[in-house]
Amino acid sequence: MEGKEDLKLLGMVVSPFAIRVRLALSTKGVSYEYIQEDLSNKSDLLLSSNPVHKKVPVLIHNGKPVCESRVIVEYVDELFAGPAILPTDPYERAAAHFWAAFVDDKLHPAWTGIVREAKTEDERAEKVKETHAAIKQMEEAFAKISEGKTFFGGNSIGYLDIVLGCCLFWFDAFRTIFGVEIIRSSEAPLLAAWAERFGETAEAKKVVPEVDRAVQYVAAAAAAAK
Repeated sequence: MEGKEDLKLLGMVVSPFAIRVRLALSTKGVSYEYIQEDLSNKSDLLLSSNPVHKKVPVLIHNGKPVCESRVIVEYVDELFAGPAILPTDPYERAAAHFWAAFVDDKLHPAWTGIVREAKTEDERAEKVKETHAAIKQMEEAFAKISEGKTFFGGNSIGYLDIVLGCCLFWFDAFRTIFGVEIIRSSEAPLLAAWAERFGETAEAKKVVPEVDRAVQYVAAAAAAAK
């Protein structure tokens, strides 16, 4: 797309879904205005831009809002020139969509459930077990999709790298806070090595926050709940 674009992204610094969109924009080399939202006091702009879910992220392009992180990533990929994010091959694209849905529908509820849903040690252990089972499936998916290359997307990051990679700093935070290793190198060596490589990419270094930000967020939320 040519010409000057008015792009605003409503997000929150520790939201993996907002980071997902920032990774996509970074991959495309697109400039935008980032607007930090306070989800305990949501702005009128957020409420009017996403009246259905009232959540971040929201990308506002020339005054028109686009909601839901995976939808936004695809929108950015189609709209802007630069490295392709989604595969061009129809089968590979379908596979990427399938595993992206798996990350959001299976893996995400499992690892966030360690904190949000588990009330006892047994419940926490069960959520950890669910998380590790989902990670094992992602390990198998990586082996098949990457075909021995560096990333899910091949030799550079692509759609699945962005969809899963946006969660990695939270995985590190869980290790710090709870002593839980989400991606265990003994059981998911390919994915563990991928995670290390992803963290070293220019795209990740540009937008992914320090682990301490997530740790501080959890501490503040716990203090507020008391």
